[in-house]
Amino acid sequence: MTLLALDVGNTRLKWALYDAPRVGGQPLAHGAQFLENIEKLAEGDWSALASPRWILGCIVAGDAVKRRVEEQLEQWDVTPQWVVSSAAEAGLTNGYDHPARLGSDRWVAMIGARQRLMQQGRARPCIVVMVGTAVTVEAIDAEGRFLGGIILPGHGIMLRALESGTAGLHVPTGEVRDFPTNTSDALTSGGTFAIAGAVQRMVENLQKHCGETPVVYMTGGAGWKMAPSMSSPCELVDSLIFDGLLEVANKRFG
Repeated sequence: MTLLALDVGNTRLKWALYDAPRVGGQPLAHGAQFLENIEKLAEGDWSALASPRWILGCIVAGDAVKRRVEEQLEQWDVTPQWVVSSAAEAGLTNGYDHPARLGSDRWVAMIGARQRLMQQGRARPCIVVMVGTAVTVEAIDAEGRFLGGIILPGHGIMLRALESGTAGLHVPTGEVRDFPTNTSDALTSGGTFAIAGAVQRMVENLQKHCGETPVVYMTGGAGWKMAPSMSSPCELVDSLIFDGLLEVANKRFG
């Protein structure tokens, strides 16, 4: 009764095999592969896996990548299901103007955050931050309504934009400093502070709207780099998208 969960982002495909499609399911195996190496999955990472009972994933990388992933899944006689953002699912209500246009990774991460929040006690407003190729910051009220969110460039995109638009900025990666005194540190600190400032603004917006300080969850491949520089306390949760996929799977298959 195993579940293969897939998180296909802009850079990597992350996967985890769980013993059951439920919150708290135990991971039996997991891994990650860069998108350019997807064709290696069937004969590599997945070659020793027994056929899962269900396959559920979210994907933001586009139809061409989706087809490549599905070709690797053909070794098993299981039709994969892909989460598409909807008006409501798994206890979360979608306030986007066009719900289906919300990125499925954002939707699934919010479902995971809401589920985690409810497990920890009473319902509270929360902010969900995903730090990857892009950075997203979502606001959810205490009733589980997604109010809206922002998108901004990740560190890499910010640096490449500056390098391409400004002469002489091809410098090594620096450190985050309160008062940078060299160009490398200035660039790294500037990107970090831009993201931290955007998160803090959303925290303040949600606190004003709800009258209560929100919980902040942070996830994504670069989350560990950002967490120490946050103005507001935040909980770093690497598995937030997989938590959301397990919650959706529990509702669909459990």
